This record gives sequence, C-alpha cells and structure tokens, in this order.
Amino acid sequence: MWHALLADLILLVHLGFVLFVSVGALGVLFWRPLALAHVPCLIYGAAIELVGWVCPLTPLEQSLRRHAGQGGYTGGFIEHYVGGLLYPHGWDAIRLWLGIGLVAFNVVVYAYVLARSRREGRAG
Repeated sequence: MWHALLADLILLVHLGFVLFVSVGALGVLFWRPLALAHVPCLIYGAAIELVGWVCPLTPLEQSLRRHAGQGGYTGGFIEHYVGGLLYPHGWDAIRLWLGIGLVAFNVVVYAYVLARSRREGRAG
C-alpha cells in the first residue's frame, strides 16, 4: 500500500514540476524572484525534452508501482500520461517541437518581463 501511495505522490510532484516548467514564467510576471527557481527548472525541463533524457522521477515512480503490484510503464512521464492522449504516434518528432515551443513561450514571457522591468526602472 505504501508503495502505491508513494508512487501517486511522485506522480503529483512530477505533474507539478511539469506545470511549473511549462507556465512558471507567467508567475514571474507577478513575482520576479520566482525566476530564481523557474529558470533552472526550465533549463532542466527543456533539456529533458530536447535531448531525450529521462527525469529521475519517472523510474522512481515506475519502481514504486512495480513494488505495489501495479504495472509500470515504458517511456517517459509526459509520453505515458499525456502523449498517449494527445500524440499517439510519432512522439519523438513531437517531443522536439514540444521542447522548442516550451523554450519559445518562456523566452517571450521573460522578454516581456525584462522590457517591463526596464520601463519601470526608467520611470522610477
């Protein structure tokens, strides 16, 4: 039972991390110090997508699920939980575009944050 609960907890932490990496820059619009946590997470998350690395939370969750008597899964977290729903075939090609889109979105948001910061600096 504990293995299943821990696996579910890892799943929630992993999902939270993916969401933070994906849209955390929007939080920086309202609280700039958040960038100190978001930028390193963004770099790591983008590298996972662009290079094809495996996040360490994925094998940990899989191992806990196997210990709980549940079936593990192959591939990565996003591929398993999201990819099957949105991108059933050709995941590798889509993963690259997903990584590029992730970086592009965050570059746009951070460029806006920097421009706004400069305007506020000149006005103050």
